[in-house]
Amino acid sequence: MAKKVVASLKKTDGKNFAKVIRAVKSEKTGAYSFREEIVPAESVKEALAKKG
Repeated sequence: MAKKVVASLKKTDGKNFAKVIRAVKSEKTGAYSFREEIVPAESVKEALAKKG
């Protein structure tokens, strides 16, 4: 599935997007998990600033 996402980001219209990967700590277990999201390039800082 990741290959499809990367391939779609390399198209001409996909250059306006960025993939953001964050480590999120679980409150119950204390373990870290990773959250991935694709956001417009203009709002990367906003996506990183928000919690959750």
